Amino acid sequence: MKRELKLYNTRTRSLDVFQPLHGKKVGLYTCGPTVYDTAHLGNLRSYIFSDILKRTLTMNGFQVKHVMNVTDVGHLTSDADTGEDKLQRAAKAEHQTAWDIAKKYETQFWHDIKELNILPPDIIVKATDRIPDQIALIQILEKKGFTYTTSDGVYFDTAKFPSYGALSRQKREDKVAGARVEVNQEKRHPADFAVWKFSPTDTKRDMEWQSPWGKGFPGWHIECSAISMKELGDQFDIHTGGIDHIPVHHENEIAQSEAATGKSPFVNFWLHGEFLVIPGKRMGKSEGNVITLADVIAKGVHPLAFRYLCLQTHYRQKMNFNWESLQAAQIGLEKIWHQIDEHQVHPKIGCAEFEQRFAAAVNHDLDTPRAVAIMHQLLKSEYPWSAKLQSLSVFDRVLALGLSSVDPGRLHTAVREVPAGVAQLLEQREQARQKKQWTLADTFRREIEASGYVIKDTDTGPVLHKK
Repeated sequence: MKRELKLYNTRTRSLDVFQPLHGKKVGLYTCGPTVYDTAHLGNLRSYIFSDILKRTLTMNGFQVKHVMNVTDVGHLTSDADTGEDKLQRAAKAEHQTAWDIAKKYETQFWHDIKELNILPPDIIVKATDRIPDQIALIQILEKKGFTYTTSDGVYFDTAKFPSYGALSRQKREDKVAGARVEVNQEKRHPADFAVWKFSPTDTKRDMEWQSPWGKGFPGWHIECSAISMKELGDQFDIHTGGIDHIPVHHENEIAQSEAATGKSPFVNFWLHGEFLVIPGKRMGKSEGNVITLADVIAKGVHPLAFRYLCLQTHYRQKMNFNWESLQAAQIGLEKIWHQIDEHQVHPKIGCAEFEQRFAAAVNHDLDTPRAVAIMHQLLKSEYPWSAKLQSLSVFDRVLALGLSSVDPGRLHTAVREVPAGVAQLLEQREQARQKKQWTLADTFRREIEASGYVIKDTDTGPVLHKK
C-alpha cells in the first residue's frame, strides 16, 4: 500500500500532499534558538515537533538534510528593530561577554535536546560564523533597490515587495495599526525591517563587524535567509518554527530571499507549531512564567515524560501545561517501560495491522495523539509480546520514547528489591487505603519516605522509587 504524507502548509492554508522538489531528497530548515538564556518548555516543544517531522520523513524513505541556525547576535528585544540586542543585555546582567553568554546557553540547549531524544541537525550554523554571507546578501538587495539607509541601519523596503504579507495573510497597510511604537521615525513604513544595524557611537559592543555601510551587526532575519539558501539552495522543501514567527520573522525571510533571487516560492512547505500555555497564556520569558527542563528534572520527572506529554497534543493545537499532567505522563510512560522490561523477548514479526495504522496517523499531518492511542491499543492487544516489541521498536523510530528496549538504568525510579521492612510498610499502607483509613495510610507513607523511598500510585498499584 502506497504511503502518502500530508502536511498542513501555512503558505497554502491547506493539508497538502508532500512532494520534495528533488526526488527523495528533502531540504529542511528549522529556526534555532536565540542563545541569551535557557530554552524553556515552550521552546523545546517546538523542537520536539520538528523532530517528529524529521523522523516521519525518514520513516517514509526520504533523505533529509536538516539545517538549523543558532542566533548568537542581532535579535533585538523588539520586533520593531528597537531595544538592546538580547545577547548584549544578558551579558550586562550576568557580567560576562556576549560571546560567553552565547557559548553557555548554546551548550545548555544541546544538552536539553539530547535529553529529549531530539535528533541533532545535520548542519548547525551560528549567525556569527556567517557574517560575510549576510553582508553579501544585503549587497544584492541593495543593488536591486530593495534597501535604504537611515541613521541607525540599513532597512528592507517592504513597499518594493508587492507580495509582502502573503504568509500571514496580513496586508502591509494593516500593519500600521498594530505596529509597536516606533522610535526610529526614519523608517518609511512600520513593516520595514533592519538587515544591518549600526553600532552605537557612545558604547562598544562585544559583537560588531565592519561592513560597506559602517561598523555594526546583522539584523535578526537576514541570518536565516543567508544560512538556509547557502546550505539548501535558493528554494527548498520545508521550513519550521513557532506560530509567533509567521507575521514578522518568516514574512521577512520570504521577502528578502525572494527579492534577492527573484524565485518564488522561497520555501514550498511552511510548518508552524502552536504555543505551550500556562495557565491560559503562552509560556515565555516576557510573560515571567518560564519552566525549564532542568526544573522538570529537579522535580524527579524524566525528560522523556515531557516529550510523551507533548505527543499527546497535536503540534498545531495549544498545549496546556501543568505539573499534574506531567506527573501523569511520567507514570504512564514508566508503566509502558515496565511492561517492556518485564517481557524482554527477542522481537520477531511485528503487528502489521498496527504498524500500518501508526504510519497512517503520523502521515496525516503528524497526528501524534492518534499514534499514541494506537500504541496503547497495541499494548492491550492479544498479540504475543514478541510481536508487540517489534512493532514498538518501529513506532519508536518516530516517537523516540525509549520503547525499543528499556535500559534498567533509565528506570531510575523503579525499585526491584525492596527491603523486608519497607515491603511490610507498603503492604500495611495498601490495606489501610483499601479500608479508607487515610490518616493511617499517610503514617505508613511517612515511614516509607523516612527509609529513603517515595511512592507513586499507578493504575497497576504502588511503585517504589529511591529518593
